[in-house]
Amino acid sequence: MTDEELEALLGYEWRSRLTAAWLIGIDRRKRFRAHIGDLLLASEVCYSGSAYCFALTRFGTHADAEILTAYLDRYLPRTDLHYDQPAALGALIRLDALLGTHHADRFTEPDGLWDHWVKGVGRLGYPCHTPAELRRWTDLQCDFANGWTRP
Repeated sequence: MTDEELEALLGYEWRSRLTAAWLIGIDRRKRFRAHIGDLLLASEVCYSGSAYCFALTRFGTHADAEILTAYLDRYLPRTDLHYDQPAALGALIRLDALLGTHHADRFTEPDGLWDHWVKGVGRLGYPCHTPAELRRWTDLQCDFANGWTRP
């Protein structure tokens, strides 16, 4: 797909955005970083945010970790919203491991923002997973993409 076609898909509903973000992530088209980051932070449509997190993880830079950190700073305090917080945390934990950083630590410390968010959305009936489970899910997605693309 051309960049123009991917840009067009990112402008439609959640299915096309999800597809575009996965294709961008698989191909590691880093030129889409700012657009993907803006879409993730805006969280204006459901279901596509996890694909934005996947793309940022595949890009694998400090700039991507900063976007994910900004997302978690904005949406983890919102215990009334179950958006893409799990995907963002899993992505950030993977990036921390790849980059040798510790951005996720402040979110996952005992009684930290992650624990408070889990309790809040738990009262709304949403299931929550441990940070280790979220990292495992992110690893599976990235390993799948790595299995049929070049590094």
